[in-house]
Amino acid sequence: MVPGRTLLSVLALATAAFASPIVIDESHVKVTLARHNIQQKSGYNVLEHDRARLATFKAKGAAKASVAERAASAAATNSVTYYSLAVGVGSPATTYDLIVDTGSSNTWVGASTQYKATRTSTDTRDKVAVSYGSGSMSGTEYTDTVTLGTGLTITKQSIGVASKTSGFEGVDGIVGIGPTDLTEDTVSGVTEVPTVTDNLYTQGTISEKVVGIYFQPPQGTSEAQINGELTFGGVDTTKTTSAITYTPLTTTEPASYYWGINQSITMGGTTIMATTAGIVDTGTTLLYLPEGTYNSYVSATGATLDENTGLLTVASESDLQSLYFTIGGTEYELTANAQIWPRDLNTLIGGTANKIYLVVASTGEAAGSGLDFINGYVFLERFYSVFDSTNNQVGFATTSYTDATSN
Repeated sequence: MVPGRTLLSVLALATAAFASPIVIDESHVKVTLARHNIQQKSGYNVLEHDRARLATFKAKGAAKASVAERAASAAATNSVTYYSLAVGVGSPATTYDLIVDTGSSNTWVGASTQYKATRTSTDTRDKVAVSYGSGSMSGTEYTDTVTLGTGLTITKQSIGVASKTSGFEGVDGIVGIGPTDLTEDTVSGVTEVPTVTDNLYTQGTISEKVVGIYFQPPQGTSEAQINGELTFGGVDTTKTTSAITYTPLTTTEPASYYWGINQSITMGGTTIMATTAGIVDTGTTLLYLPEGTYNSYVSATGATLDENTGLLTVASESDLQSLYFTIGGTEYELTANAQIWPRDLNTLIGGTANKIYLVVASTGEAAGSGLDFINGYVFLERFYSVFDSTNNQVGFATTSYTDATSN
């Protein structure tokens, strides 16, 4: 992990439209991420995992559910891959392996490694319960010292201590970096709880409520790979190969409750998705498109549905062509190779080695729902992303992996 706490210097970032967060020119607020490839679990289906999550996004956006309703909103399913961050809690600290999630905002521990109270622990006696569609937790809210990586320290961070979980086998919990509003009604006795980004800002560790995220496509089949990075308080332009361009958060509900944006998609010079609202989410695996757009994609590629995995498949990569996403006036190319599930990981999803499975899937609904697409981590592995609470915007840039052929 990369140590650090104090910013030594900042530079103004000249990018395209909308306000620009600071640039960190030294590694003082960065923490590395590990991607985990979990051996296939009985009954695992990547579509079930993601669609349960999508259903919960829409349910939470449609109405302010009670804590009890949130905890029981969907059945849990297992995840085959995830990105995690080593997080220390307490003094002396216990280290937990927490999933990094932009689609939620509570931070909690205890799914696998038991929470250890220390001299910095305070039991608030408030109850906490959060549902993710793909899993859920309930327990008691504490405040404690939290260390991200090996040196980015937060005091009196609100943190859930789970007494009951589902869908989180092999991982300790979640560090949520979504909008603060997503914590509403998850903890009894309070309206909202501050996120780790909020507290880094209010405690003076960072000067902007900004998180930059860098992922790499997986390389090989090892269970854990250090191939990502979070930058708190700014962005790391050493990871980008283009200027970062920004788009304001969408005002369309329910996408507006999350890191929601507006985008359109063209393929072969034809618009297959007119501008509509959706979200960017590190906790979702695939790229989800509305039913009409998905059908156009299937027709253009000649893809067929594989019964074993539930994913589309094609005979050759030559059947594919680039998808062009227009976000905030900037066009981003998702290459043919980027649309392929990593072939090294085919067996983890119950597939056949060397067969070509695609990462494009349908939401199961027509456009116009207010949350028509999800750009999951298969998209984010090809672009640097910036989540800017200070200016209410999301940014993207190309990286050295945008055009990679590793899949």
